[in-house]
Amino acid sequence: MRADLKGSMAIDSAQILVVVPVYNHAATLRDVVSRCLLQHPTVLVVDDGSSDGGADVIADLDVAVLHHAVNRGKGAALLSAADYARQHGMSHIITLDADGQHFPEDLPAFVAAIGRHPLAIHVGRRDFTALKVPRSSRFGREFSNFWLKVQTGHRLGDVQSGYRAYPLIVFEHLQFTDCRYSFEVEVLVKASWAGVPLHDVDIRVYYAPGSERISHFDKWRDNLRLSWLNTRLCLRSIAPWPHKRLVKKAAAPFSWRQPIRSLRRLLAQNISPARLAMAMAVGVLLGALPLIACHTIATLFVAGFFGLNRYLAVAAGNLCMPPLVPALCIEVGHYLRYGRWLIDINLETLGAQALQRVYEWFLGSLLVGPGLAFLAGIIVYILARILVGSRQQPVEQRAACSEQGE
Repeated sequence: MRADLKGSMAIDSAQILVVVPVYNHAATLRDVVSRCLLQHPTVLVVDDGSSDGGADVIADLDVAVLHHAVNRGKGAALLSAADYARQHGMSHIITLDADGQHFPEDLPAFVAAIGRHPLAIHVGRRDFTALKVPRSSRFGREFSNFWLKVQTGHRLGDVQSGYRAYPLIVFEHLQFTDCRYSFEVEVLVKASWAGVPLHDVDIRVYYAPGSERISHFDKWRDNLRLSWLNTRLCLRSIAPWPHKRLVKKAAAPFSWRQPIRSLRRLLAQNISPARLAMAMAVGVLLGALPLIACHTIATLFVAGFFGLNRYLAVAAGNLCMPPLVPALCIEVGHYLRYGRWLIDINLETLGAQALQRVYEWFLGSLLVGPGLAFLAGIIVYILARILVGSRQQPVEQRAACSEQGE
């Protein structure tokens, strides 16, 4: 294996380990593992403290088995598998469940995806269109997809799917706090923060009849863990300090001292003029609102949710700092309330009547905010389009010169 955290990774299928974590799934384990061996030669089963003797049913199969003396959780099982894979010279692991829900016949799709994008995490997107899928599964998928979008700004089709391919660098360089069900959410969020791409792989799924289905998901305990994890991840996502990165990307803070240079730097990262304009508009719109002491947090949250550039959005919000924009909003709000402008500026109107001014600030921002946001967005869009054109022109000139030389 050749790995470069700043670039690419060259691998072959012999460096991929298929991992089947199991906890009390003796009835389905042998069938799943046997089908895995038909698709891939290297399989590891991690018995996470099963009490049904599950690993015994595959004793005659050519697979490696790790045992946990007690049940430590799926996250712990995956971390043990990653350690094993690293010790045996692997570069990736592909994980699938032992309950028969996932089709081992979809393993070639993951191997191919790893070949195309070896530094990415590939997550199986279950096909729910032709099945009577439990409502809890549908809701859980949409719920988790929503929070991943909020926390990272990236979309993924099925955050809750356990059918995945991981590059081992994720486990080598990132720290995780959860070792049970919610681990699979934490690893996606922190990997995305670290610059690791997240890709979908379409897969089939099988749901056994209710009487045959075995699930170890505890609705109360595991949902509480997920809620607490999402709370922590959301707070961390809006914190001002940067995340640790595995796949390096040039930092591009936006500075009003050098706006043209900052825009060029953002455009060089393949951010479109329209997305830059949207980031600018969002920052100005939120900056005009009376979100006292919360402007930056709100801007980071909204920009992250829509996948907009946070540097530009926060910088745009700073344009609305007091006194100019708040004063304009208060004047407009006062006019909307009383039909006249506020001209008496004294301790009473600004001090004793402060709550009224805040209310007028809010009213005025409903008109001033969208107007300023639209204007700022248009200006940034036009500037960005001009810069894109000026950047493409030398390229076209060089191409024309080379054709003339030939």
